Amino acid sequence: MRFLPADPRLYQIGALTLLLGYGALFLHFDISVGQGVLTLAAALGTQAVCSRLFGLQRIELRSALISGLSLCLLLRTNSSALVVGTAALTILSKFLLRWRGKHLFNPTNFGLVASLLLTGQIWVSPGQWGSAMFFGLLMLCLGSCVVYRAARMDVTFAFLAFHMTILFGRSWWLGEPMAIPWHRLQSGALLLFAFFMISDPKTTPDSRAGRIAFALVVALGASYVQFVLFRPNGLLWSLAACALLVPLLDRWFPGIRRYSWDAPALAANAIHHAGRVSPNKPDYEPATL
Repeated sequence: MRFLPADPRLYQIGALTLLLGYGALFLHFDISVGQGVLTLAAALGTQAVCSRLFGLQRIELRSALISGLSLCLLLRTNSSALVVGTAALTILSKFLLRWRGKHLFNPTNFGLVASLLLTGQIWVSPGQWGSAMFFGLLMLCLGSCVVYRAARMDVTFAFLAFHMTILFGRSWWLGEPMAIPWHRLQSGALLLFAFFMISDPKTTPDSRAGRIAFALVVALGASYVQFVLFRPNGLLWSLAACALLVPLLDRWFPGIRRYSWDAPALAANAIHHAGRVSPNKPDYEPATL
């Protein structure tokens, strides 16, 4: 396996590109070529400008490309200005919103939630993915590859387990047919969130215990938004709110060291036991979505 690249961002870029191409060609996503190009240009341009303003020695375009591709998959709006604004907010968040050298929010999650709150003129449509088994398996396989290389399979599968337990438990309590929770799970948007967003190694807790606790609170928060507040995009709202708990989880469940793109993913995956986090220099790079 030595011939495989160690940087998980390369897998993320490849997987997101394949997903976007499949969605545009076969699922007919409601995004024009112009909007896609504008989204990527805004993300890469903001990355270049911020890198100069913050005095970085190099412009890390791989991270910005991941965020731009993610917005192409999720962001829907009729305004070109909002496309540019959301992409800029997404990239700016990783430079400005930090705690002890660590990203406070997943960049794409922050950009989408901030634009939803501030404008009300963008939307994220989970129905665009459909429930085709082939597409679900495609996302599952690609996502598994990404989280394996990013050393965050624990938070992904913990979240899916908690989310499934809540859905099936609620249906059992209400006496609903089990076909209802199964239908809710057959969502490409859910798999995209689980394998490409909540698994962000730069915004999840440093220890395995902290990541499992984080997965639980995100699953509970998403269910509260969906079944109590009756609002759409419960996963996005929950992740944004629960991200504020990560500094506390890192304090309660400290890890030996913080995740670094420079370290092989498999080595980082092995470092999850209790201990003190060693300080890493800020890199201003986002992960996954």
